[in-house]
Amino acid sequence: MTTATTFELPADVARAAELALERKAMELVMLDLRGVSSATDFFLVASGSSDVQVRSIADHIIGELKKEGVRPGHVEGVAGGRWVLIDYIDFVVHVFRPEARAFYQLESLWGDAPRRDLEDVPSGNLE
Repeated sequence: MTTATTFELPADVARAAELALERKAMELVMLDLRGVSSATDFFLVASGSSDVQVRSIADHIIGELKKEGVRPGHVEGVAGGRWVLIDYIDFVVHVFRPEARAFYQLESLWGDAPRRDLEDVPSGNLE
């Protein structure tokens, strides 16, 4: 497991994390993929305890960022509620049910990426 690392979060990524926490997202983790992948710069990975909570977290992030002028390039999985992927190009938000998160193990797949656990970070202090 990669140890927690401090790094500057872009404002939109920090805002998405705050919005996830507003809907009680669990195990919120940020992976810094800069230098590790050319696909995106950051992954924000979170869990919700039910399909309803997963959809609520995702809908809240999408809706509030849209109000702020930030629109996703692609969204998938909202209807199912087990894994929602929200692609903002420079960062990707993954909201999982715990079973799906354990199965796909994104944190292990991207184990070389610096990691920051955000669950215990008070809102407003993510940057």
